[in-house]
Amino acid sequence: MSNYSLFQDEKKCISCRSCEVQCKINKGLATGPRPGKIITAGPATRNGRIMAKYVFTTCRHCEDPFCVQACPVGAVQKRPSDGIVFIDQELCVGCQSCIMACPWGAPQWDEEKGVVVKCDYCKDRLDAGLEPACVTACPTGSLIFISTENIPSIKRERIIRRRMNGRAVNAIW
Repeated sequence: MSNYSLFQDEKKCISCRSCEVQCKINKGLATGPRPGKIITAGPATRNGRIMAKYVFTTCRHCEDPFCVQACPVGAVQKRPSDGIVFIDQELCVGCQSCIMACPWGAPQWDEEKGVVVKCDYCKDRLDAGLEPACVTACPTGSLIFISTENIPSIKRERIIRRRMNGRAVNAIW
């Protein structure tokens, strides 16, 4: 598992897809691949109202990634310093073994470039001291980029907020 995580508050997401667009701009991708994407869950009836949720999904940067193991040329790698799984585009031969190996569908084929692409938490931006492009593009603050060690405190905050029926004054969300 990576030292980082993208955390989403689905209640804040308005499905504007700014995260997807900014990801594509940062990675120079055409219309096909979507390394970070919004999935619509619903519509469903809840408390007499028709509602939908918008869930941001991306690579999970696994502890022992199947995609890394499947790559015959070593293009899919995991950074030892922080656990970020990425694809070295110079080494990728387009065999798509990583796509078949990933149970989450994170690696995606970029037909225009003839290589596989996936979310790497914008490691180029992280190395420059910036947040991932999707996080900076989110107009509602639905996405946050955090250290995995902070996930329990954020989950605790969510539970407290639910118990208080949204009355928490200084909540993270």
